[in-house]
Amino acid sequence: MTTETLPRVVYADDHRMVAEGIERLLAGTCELVGISHDGPGLLDLVRSEKPDLILSDVNMPGGSGLDVLKTLRGEGDRTPFVFLTMHAEPALAATAMRAGANGYVLKVSAGEELLTALRHVFAGSTYVTPSLGTHYLHADTLGIQELTPKQLEVLRLVGGGLRSKQIAERLGLSVRTVEAHKYTIMQILDVHSTLELVRRAEDLGLLF
Repeated sequence: MTTETLPRVVYADDHRMVAEGIERLLAGTCELVGISHDGPGLLDLVRSEKPDLILSDVNMPGGSGLDVLKTLRGEGDRTPFVFLTMHAEPALAATAMRAGANGYVLKVSAGEELLTALRHVFAGSTYVTPSLGTHYLHADTLGIQELTPKQLEVLRLVGGGLRSKQIAERLGLSVRTVEAHKYTIMQILDVHSTLELVRRAEDLGLLF
């Protein structure tokens, strides 16, 4: 099979070593026509290269993969979009699929499984890492039922006005872990700022 016949793919991940590994993995299966390390760069790549498939991390500087997906779908772009991520929350997978993603693969199970997922998507199907089970299909419309006890605890402390450093000290976590929990909660509840997050949590009766 010649390079010209291979599907053209763009990939976004803010971890350069991961991006290099994925480039090696896709060699011979896809033609990787561009790599970005942030959200705006991915949007530029998609618009300039017009790929056959977009492969992206969820969490990136300058705009998440979900933000990029929503922007593209809002513009009428239906290019197949697959997430490759460390976030194993079923509700986040559900949020991604509802937003128009075609696949959701965990980095810990990448490799042959990613190639399997791409084959499914290129064939017109969808793919979600089996280790997530069918839980993502049953996630509440807003993902509330899929928030973990720790995420709810973080959410309530955010609602109480605490900053990430204070929450980390209170819960015995690293600031980075708290920020990761907060990011996931915001994606699940489809909000884009701390103020929006607190208001949505209040509306849903999650703060008490």
